[in-house]
Amino acid sequence: MSQTKIMTNKLITETSLYLLQHAHNPVEWYPWGEESLSKAKKENKLILVSIGYSACHWCHVMEHESFEDEQVAEVMNQHFVCIKIDREERPDIDQVYMHAVQLMTGSGGWPLNCICLPDQRPVYGGTYFKTNDWKNLLLNLADFWNKKPEEAIHYATKLTEGICKSEQIQFISEAKEYTNADIKAIFDPWKRSFDTAEGGYNRAPKFPLPNNWQFMLRYAHLVKDDAAHVCTRLTLQKMAFGGIYDHIGGGFARYSVDDKWHIPHFEKMLYDNAQLVSLYAEAYQHTPDDLYKQIVYQTLDFVKRELTSPEMGFYSALDADSEGVEGKFYTFTKAELTTILGDDVALFCIYYNSTEEGNWQEEHTNVFFRKDTDQELSEKLGISVDVLQEKMSHARSKILAYRSTRIRPALDHKILAAWNGMMLKAYTDAYRVFNEKEFLAIAIANAHFILQNLCDGDGLMRLYVKIQNFESTSSQKKLMKEGFLDDYAFVIDGLIGLYEATFNEYWLQQARQLCDGAIARFYDQRSGLFFYVSKSAEQLIANKQEIMDNVIPASNSVMAHNLFKLGHFFDHADYLAIASQQLRNVYPHIKHYGSAYSNWASLLLNQLFGLFEIAITGPESEVKRYELEKHFIPNKILLGGTSGSLPLLRDKWSDSTTSLFVCKNNVCHLPCTEVDDAIKQIF
Repeated sequence: MSQTKIMTNKLITETSLYLLQHAHNPVEWYPWGEESLSKAKKENKLILVSIGYSACHWCHVMEHESFEDEQVAEVMNQHFVCIKIDREERPDIDQVYMHAVQLMTGSGGWPLNCICLPDQRPVYGGTYFKTNDWKNLLLNLADFWNKKPEEAIHYATKLTEGICKSEQIQFISEAKEYTNADIKAIFDPWKRSFDTAEGGYNRAPKFPLPNNWQFMLRYAHLVKDDAAHVCTRLTLQKMAFGGIYDHIGGGFARYSVDDKWHIPHFEKMLYDNAQLVSLYAEAYQHTPDDLYKQIVYQTLDFVKRELTSPEMGFYSALDADSEGVEGKFYTFTKAELTTILGDDVALFCIYYNSTEEGNWQEEHTNVFFRKDTDQELSEKLGISVDVLQEKMSHARSKILAYRSTRIRPALDHKILAAWNGMMLKAYTDAYRVFNEKEFLAIAIANAHFILQNLCDGDGLMRLYVKIQNFESTSSQKKLMKEGFLDDYAFVIDGLIGLYEATFNEYWLQQARQLCDGAIARFYDQRSGLFFYVSKSAEQLIANKQEIMDNVIPASNSVMAHNLFKLGHFFDHADYLAIASQQLRNVYPHIKHYGSAYSNWASLLLNQLFGLFEIAITGPESEVKRYELEKHFIPNKILLGGTSGSLPLLRDKWSDSTTSLFVCKNNVCHLPCTEVDDAIKQIF
């Protein structure tokens, strides 16, 4: 009896889940490295760079349709050196070829497929291709390279020049005094794109873009702008009510494909959920709404249950697909709901708008979403809010228990420094607002994990993976790669947040050490900005400076915030000077596209309205800190405790009295003992 031979390629010894998903393709995939790049040069073959990530639905589709097809694989293997890249492991490579594809086609996304010369310079690219289109494209490109190499080289030269010039920012040496008119000039054109009916922006798909709404909260408060506040509250409610939120298990999907937040792209990413926890916690601080608190608690329950490693690192993502079907794990037919809930099914279907034919009509199933608040629905149905909430809580528990018996979406077990920094910050933000001790305990445990497993002196590693890999020769594999700027930026941000939650200067000193390491490795004196890749790391065809804020804020904007805060904590003029230079360089671009510079705009708010340095010292400092956090003061840093060496804390200690000191622009008010008195000094 003959057995089917299982094919393997060079990805079989990798630890990336995404690369391992392609390890048995008939395509002769290589990982990025000396072997594959040398092979291309030696054989004078075009390089096919294919980039994706484990939770990407369309990456799975293209793999199944094309990369598992032996005829397609034969074309790829004959004419190309094929390199598979996990974009989360190698965002530096992804950045370069994403810019190339955007320049060529006007758009980008994943899977990202770029055809390059043997020296890595791109000549053509795109995202998802259907099988026949893909095969024909490859044959045409191979023929073009064979017959007209000079034309290919000429085009690649021009395209690479465009990549290197894209997003270049002019160095501005002249200092600028910012005014209210400057921030208004950013907001006024920005607000025209608001969707005043469904929240977010007037387009589909809809992405959460948490940093956009974080800016809006702060702008609304500092500038006293009702439009920013109303649209932000609408967006937060619509996202929380929409199908993009997992009403059964907590946590958000990456985006909705429609303009009503209803049908999500079902992958759950750590970075989205971290930022959204911070956003909803800050929104609760601004406007105490039980919905915001519920979202924070349920999302962190999801992270604890499904994305937390035994070592207290946070995993990267959950796949969109299970059993080869997008969203199958999360969606239910009316018949399934009836079996699970019995007599309670009618009320549940009203609450979550589930129907016999399915509210996701293309798939004939239901994606749960809400239209009404509990108060509105209780009045419509004639039952009390308490009874309604109790019944829904019981129903959700039953559905969660049932759902846990299904085949789960794949878990990407990569632990990335940058995304762990975001979730560390999320836990500290949630603790500072809600005073939940477990949130702080998890944050501290994660910070220790990062420092013990992802730090090397004043340097950071990109990722940590420790898995049982049954297909490779080693039973366990621990993989670490040199960190990029976003790894430093977000870990520093998380450590600063942990200091402000604990007043333990150890965390702030660790943040400062990493900050100095980032300046040494990434800062470019000539441009006044940070490169994304370390000066000592592998240099690609372009070394990018990540400037524009996207679904994740740009690493340069996060570093500018870090330097601004650390400059005030340590009274460090050089840190403040770098942050000011960064903002000065970027400022001319912000008003043209506010949503792509939202984190920079938040820094501009701090520059414009100033930063309150609030010291709380003495035996009741923790109690007073939490009392103070009930007030929304977005332009502040907190410091204090019962001991410390920070410049602002000198001569402010007492063993018996707890005091609050409000300082701004190198001037401190008289100390007070009550939070209400400190608040009067601020507002």
